Amino acid sequence: MILVMGATGTIGSEVVRQLAARGEKVRALSRDPAKARVPAGVETAAGHHRDRESVEAAMAGAQAAFLVGVFGPDDGEHDRGLVAAAKAAGVRRIVKLSAIGTGDPRLGVFGTWHLHGEEAARGSGLEWTLLRPSAFASNTLSWVQAVREGTPAPNMMGAGRQGVVDPRDVAETAVAALLDPRHAGRTYTLTGPETLSAHEQAAVLADVLGRPVPLHDLSPQERRAQLLAAGLSEDYADGLMVTARFIHEGGNDVVTGDVREALGRPARTYRQWAEDHEPAFTQG
Repeated sequence: MILVMGATGTIGSEVVRQLAARGEKVRALSRDPAKARVPAGVETAAGHHRDRESVEAAMAGAQAAFLVGVFGPDDGEHDRGLVAAAKAAGVRRIVKLSAIGTGDPRLGVFGTWHLHGEEAARGSGLEWTLLRPSAFASNTLSWVQAVREGTPAPNMMGAGRQGVVDPRDVAETAVAALLDPRHAGRTYTLTGPETLSAHEQAAVLADVLGRPVPLHDLSPQERRAQLLAAGLSEDYADGLMVTARFIHEGGNDVVTGDVREALGRPARTYRQWAEDHEPAFTQG
């Protein structure tokens, strides 16, 4: 049995799908199992990453677990607790979803969010693998409404380039690590094969769609106002502002070969992702 946390999220849902397609026994952890859409044969369990008891119960009988426990600046200790819960439940292998730049002092507090969980995994005595993905290609789904309406989509990252990664590659790497002990003890920094700015992604998407995809470059004041309007706390918004500045200044202009190393094939391009998700931008 493999437990997948964050089973309805961008990466977790794809991990569930890929494991189920391989015929693996999967248990998907969700806050509301009744609403979770999972493949046939996948077991669901109720739980929350901040509720240690529910996580331990969901891990009972699992040999491996995909850990997703950081959704904001207050989750560090809970992330550490997921590793402890895995040990207590007798899980042998863990794969933690972290983030690129973890530990980089230029990211300020944001760079520390995953440190507790990473340190706990490394010191756990379990078979562990850490995944540090770059910006997800799927982040541009936030442009869908603007693209459909023909209005400029917001660009919060300025001219900064990032090694944009297809979430399917992140999930496939997670699946490989959950199933194969040869990935134990590895930290994979997962990127696409090239770095792209938001405007370069928009140009690729425009080529795929056959129509312009204009962007509006937000000022720092506009960025912060949007984050606060979305309901984020001031501390969370300020942390993301530091991240945006870090990216704008080229801090995430990074490409690695870790997807190829883990999967034995090249990372998918942003164009491949855009072609596969073209209906999302055109079908309302």
